[in-house]
Amino acid sequence: MSSRSTSPTLPDLTGRRALVTGASDGIGLQIAARLAAAGAELVLPVRNPVKGDAALATIRRAAPSASVVLPALDLASLASVAALGAALRAEGQPIHLFIGNAGVMTPPARQTTADGFELQLGTNHLGHFALVGHLLPLLRAGRARVTSQTSVAANRSAVNWDDVNWERSYDGMKAYGQSKVAFGLFGLELERRSQAHGWGITSNVSHPGVAPTSLLAARPEIGRERDTLGVRVIRLLSSLGLIFGTIESAPGPALLASTAPDSGGKFYGPRGPGHLGGAPAEQRLYRSLESPDDAARLWAISEQLSGVSFAEAAKSK
Repeated sequence: MSSRSTSPTLPDLTGRRALVTGASDGIGLQIAARLAAAGAELVLPVRNPVKGDAALATIRRAAPSASVVLPALDLASLASVAALGAALRAEGQPIHLFIGNAGVMTPPARQTTADGFELQLGTNHLGHFALVGHLLPLLRAGRARVTSQTSVAANRSAVNWDDVNWERSYDGMKAYGQSKVAFGLFGLELERRSQAHGWGITSNVSHPGVAPTSLLAARPEIGRERDTLGVRVIRLLSSLGLIFGTIESAPGPALLASTAPDSGGKFYGPRGPGHLGGAPAEQRLYRSLESPDDAARLWAISEQLSGVSFAEAAKSK
């Protein structure tokens, strides 16, 4: 199936400002390029400026007149997250689309963020949680659509409530799954709180299925010196058009979640077998994401760990 047939048709996004994390390569870069081609003005926070410049060149090939800025951001540092939030609030431009796509997956050994959190929890969930909190006034001003990118791993995972930072017994895949459950619960709870408090934000959750991205590739910075067997298998089957999605099709669910005229609190993923690839569509929530009580409990933990209060942020103009 071609990437064209699996990509949603986007509305005209001229005059809309979109912030996408993790857009320097892979799925995030494809998301950003599609948004730019639809006319969106892009804010693409990057940790590596060299990769950011390469991504900008790719986007400009798809949309030569695209408006793109590349501010610095390290989601594994709450100070960096706060600095970006303060800079964007000082600019005062509303944000209309927010797609939390960045992530890190399965460091072989337990690693921590600058603030001492388990790396996957800190990067995939807490960094995004804090960033949305810091940007809440701009998201409210833009009546934004917020999309939290989770993973098929969340379907068979749970929050390790007794040890959310995996200090006692680290398991890389379980910690990754927890981080994606946490981020999915956040996206759904954000919709509930926006409705309850009149924030004007629409929040959805998406997952890209499985595609040959860099998540399981060699990543020396997290201690993975070689490509995993998993990513080699995914690349092969994806290239043959079997089971899995492609880099071109995997952005579809996040794009649909960000632009579909539906109300919030929805979950989008590929509609193919096992929801691993294919065209994007709304799908049933994973059981791990169903409990509002779990979401509220996690929200409280996240505010405590990150030091970001959404109630206080909501008072800011």
